[in-house]
Amino acid sequence: MLALLSTVGLAALLPASGTAADVAGGASTGAVALLFFLYGARLSTREAVAGLKSWRLHLTVLACTFLVFPLLGLATRGLVPFVLTPELYSGLLFLCLVPSTIQSSIAFTSMARGNVPAAICAGSFSSIAGIVITPLLAALLLGGGANGFSPDSLLRIVAQLLLPFVAGQLLRRWVGGFLARHRALLGRVDRGSILLVVYTAFSQGMVAGIWNQVTPGRLGALFAVEVVLLAAMLTITWYGARRLGFDRADRVAIQFAGSKKSLAAGLPMASVLFGAEASLAVMPLMLFHMLQLLVCAVIAKRRALDPLPDEPPSGERQSAEPELAEPRTGA
Repeated sequence: MLALLSTVGLAALLPASGTAADVAGGASTGAVALLFFLYGARLSTREAVAGLKSWRLHLTVLACTFLVFPLLGLATRGLVPFVLTPELYSGLLFLCLVPSTIQSSIAFTSMARGNVPAAICAGSFSSIAGIVITPLLAALLLGGGANGFSPDSLLRIVAQLLLPFVAGQLLRRWVGGFLARHRALLGRVDRGSILLVVYTAFSQGMVAGIWNQVTPGRLGALFAVEVVLLAAMLTITWYGARRLGFDRADRVAIQFAGSKKSLAAGLPMASVLFGAEASLAVMPLMLFHMLQLLVCAVIAKRRALDPLPDEPPSGERQSAEPELAEPRTGA
């Protein structure tokens, strides 16, 4: 999060323009293609096929990501223009169309002692589906607001995201071992790619003068709306999963995979869909990304204290410890 804020500050002070903007844009496109190639190369086809056994869970996560979220986003249309500007509303609605995360969903599910394999597959399936579903939903719901969405935009997204992902899957047999041995290096590539996209998008916004359209009050209102949005999705995913009959481990995976949005997938799509206005469009996504990390970290820590079905409540475990520690007396 500090790196994201620093990158935004760098773009505000030293935006890329002219030839530098062309170089940064080309590097950003290449970095995103590399990012999705690595996603494809790291996704085990065997794990994905095995994860299909939990098809009800995956359908629930997909419904939360691509149905419930967009409906809530459309409901915020009533806040325009009194609370949100039309541009911020477009960015907020785009946020609701972005696929779920992978890494943080897995991390929080593991921390909360949930169904980690299900979280891996749910996040992966959401990311793959989002490469196609997100642009189509954007064309349907955003229309001309997405910089005049056209079939050409969809083709560019497919070329930049889907084709590298498929190439990574096809080459996984030869590069999978190398990637598994260099996880730390790949993590830096992931973060570096995201930061480069952020710098390019915000540089374009600075050069175009887009930030003159947004006041601190509007940003504060946007943050408040996103707090309500995240709270609603966390509540829907947790209690909705219980009503559907999922056990605790699956409910944890559904809550964390179904309530979060991917910055890594959303930024490249926004740069294609919104063009020079991408910096304003991705602001809601960046704010939500930071918010979801902070809130979900707290929830995961609290969930980790929940007793599992075969464990006694925490109070009983604590009261039992002194009895186990008492020395035996007698002969």
